Amino acid sequence: MERGTLVEFRVQGTPRLGVLERPEGKKNWVAVDERGQSHVLHPRDITFQVAGAGDPADATALARLRAEAEAYMDPSSLQVAWELLSEDGETTDPVSLAVLLFSDDQPPFCYAAHRLLAEDKLYFKQKGDRYEPRPASQVEELRHQIEKEAQRRTEWEGFLGRVAQALAGESLEWQKSDRPRLEALEKYALLGEEASQRTLAQDTLAALEWATTPTDAFQLLVSLNLWSPHENLALRRSQIPTQFNEAAFAMAQQRLQNPPPDPDSQRLDLTHLKVYTVDDASTREIDDGVSLETLEDGRQRLWVHIADPTRWVFPGDTLDLDARRRSTTLYLPTGMIPMFPLELATGPMSLIQGEVCCALSFGIILTAAGDVESYRIAPSHIRPTYRLTYEDVDEMLDLGVQAESELLAIAEWSQVRQQWRSTQGAIAIHMPESSIRVSEQEDDIDIQLLEDSPARQMVAEMMILTGEVAARYGQEHDLAIPFRSQPQPELPPEEELMQLPSGPARYSAIRRCMSRSEMGLTPARHATLGLASYSQVTSPIRRYTDLLAHFQIKAHLRGDPLPFSSTEMTELMQGASTAAYEAVLVERQTKRYWALEYLRRHPDQVWQAMLLRWLRESELLGLILLEELGLELGVRLERDMTLGEEFQVRVTHANPRQDVIRMAEVVLEDITESVA
Repeated sequence: MERGTLVEFRVQGTPRLGVLERPEGKKNWVAVDERGQSHVLHPRDITFQVAGAGDPADATALARLRAEAEAYMDPSSLQVAWELLSEDGETTDPVSLAVLLFSDDQPPFCYAAHRLLAEDKLYFKQKGDRYEPRPASQVEELRHQIEKEAQRRTEWEGFLGRVAQALAGESLEWQKSDRPRLEALEKYALLGEEASQRTLAQDTLAALEWATTPTDAFQLLVSLNLWSPHENLALRRSQIPTQFNEAAFAMAQQRLQNPPPDPDSQRLDLTHLKVYTVDDASTREIDDGVSLETLEDGRQRLWVHIADPTRWVFPGDTLDLDARRRSTTLYLPTGMIPMFPLELATGPMSLIQGEVCCALSFGIILTAAGDVESYRIAPSHIRPTYRLTYEDVDEMLDLGVQAESELLAIAEWSQVRQQWRSTQGAIAIHMPESSIRVSEQEDDIDIQLLEDSPARQMVAEMMILTGEVAARYGQEHDLAIPFRSQPQPELPPEEELMQLPSGPARYSAIRRCMSRSEMGLTPARHATLGLASYSQVTSPIRRYTDLLAHFQIKAHLRGDPLPFSSTEMTELMQGASTAAYEAVLVERQTKRYWALEYLRRHPDQVWQAMLLRWLRESELLGLILLEELGLELGVRLERDMTLGEEFQVRVTHANPRQDVIRMAEVVLEDITESVA
């Protein structure tokens, strides 16, 4: 190198032109750049050099040289050079390329050629001071990668633009290419550090200048109006489908428009019976009704009519497989997610008032004591007479409406049954329950305490009776149906229980000793119900194991082979039980979220509470019952208490998203001061 040599070097990664002015030490040179600034350069700092640039003191000449060179920096010209050199298998350097492309080796042309080669990622690769043309196949692959990268960059910039639009409140349509980034944010908000796409989510948050935490991912999705502030994360984390696939929806429409032949063409005609369906006012899947028939000898036969979805669904078809995957109808404060498409579940599958409906009817004659004397099971046609709520029935029973003597008799038989089960060792647990309903806009939460009323007891007893009869039939005919059982619990000694106040505290102590019920193909005692065997069959529209029992029982009634073998039934029960357990967890978590949200919205409300039991007495952590709401909450108390003691509390902090609730006891003086 000598004075006046044109060189390129980098300053903080950016290429800069300069001219060598003088040596500095043994190896270094001082160069003056186009801004007139001096730089001490080691030979390894120099990325390009060509003799004859001119006077180092003339910085403006460098600017003119760069501008002149830039006029020739057309990347497309490299393709021409690559094609020519590839044919001959020749390598090149900036000077040779300048001569080839521009027929001139003056500094501006040499520098233009250097920049073209230095920035090229497609046609040439550097080997020492020379550049050799890449093979055609490699060029094609690199071109494909560059195009894909350009597309990704365009999509990324478009995505960021649409996010900015959404955050500004503008309406927009998300693109298909946005979905992976939005899904990454969703997974990160749901699973945190365990999310497989957390890096993509964090990069997105960082690019938007948001903090890169799962909480921020959640808030971003809310800000984009993709999620509600009260998004059900428990449901999203689950494997429960929230929409029906096209195949299931199409088959439902087909069954509605062209009903298939009824496999039970000789149904028992029970349309002459008065049929009562009794449910909550909000219930849409009406799957049971009750009747009373007086026989010629004066005896009374109870009829329990169960909806017959197997009229519309067949083992192994698309609707059956989809219901199998769902396992149950999910009942959430914000609405239900049905096991079958809604048009079927609330339409022809349900027992609709005034319409002739298909049912599986259980006719039962009881002894005076309440035991089952005889029974029959038959596919039937019924015509529901009344669509009643529990409140309607309670009023009718309270008034003793003689025009509905059948209903009064059914209620009397339910009391006989309840007493009979008690003699068989049934364990009664009457804990308060509540129903939570959330408005569509999520601005109103309603919590209703469900009274353990005569109407609810009547319906419950009739359903338990039906389950006992179904189990008897399955046991007598050795059918592979789901039997539900429960081991006998070891209850606290009677004297210990009697020390607790009667009511929730005592029931809570009993409940704590109860084992979970079990399901299998072998009939066994159900301790809580006080039955030797039991099989749930009363909710086939919304519980898949009930549907399985219907498939098996109805096939046997027709004399057909059972659709499912014992092995198949075991596998189906296991799958359904797993899915149903997940559904129960989602229902509980969702109900708790909205319960905490309700309490959060009522910080000044004073609630009547009762201590049910200690969770960790040494830490004063107890399970309390808010009596007006039927809600059980684990809270830290401020003093020692006796089980069953009643007191008053107020919410001091509630965070439903973090599942945190703190309450403080309110004494009479506090309430008086608050009122004053």
